Amino acid sequence: MFLYHGSNLTVSEPRLVEQNRFLDFGYGFYTTTNKTQAIGFADKVTKRRKEGVPTVSIFEIDEEKAFSECSVLRFDAPDEAWLDFVSENREGKYNGKAYDFIYGPVANDDVYTTFTLYTAGVLTKEQTIEALKVKKLYNQLVLTSTKALSYLKFCGTVSEEEF
Repeated sequence: MFLYHGSNLTVSEPRLVEQNRFLDFGYGFYTTTNKTQAIGFADKVTKRRKEGVPTVSIFEIDEEKAFSECSVLRFDAPDEAWLDFVSENREGKYNGKAYDFIYGPVANDDVYTTFTLYTAGVLTKEQTIEALKVKKLYNQLVLTSTKALSYLKFCGTVSEEEF
């Protein structure tokens, strides 16, 4: 499987970096199988940091081997368990089991309003899940341990023509 990581620089040797904000799946190295999503994220990160060049690093991973040798939390849809997990992480309150890999939908800008209405108490859990079902959700695979990172093989970057 190929994975993409959008940033403002090439990341050939991924590492776990302390975050200054709470993310969907908590602390880790965020990737996606969707190149278009990674390109969009690279643009966004470069604008936010006001330095560097939008860059998408490409990695290959033997998912069968990695997932059989590591702990994996998988969400196949934006269901109640996913919503609870993302909510706790975004609030910095998750204190459950640690996993090497976490896979599932990303609560990107397209669903931000829905998610904000839920966390503000305007929407119920059921209303939020129904609203998210009609959105096009991309995926993310987060590597949360050095063990997980060891399965990544850097393959290069997406060419400038693809941006």
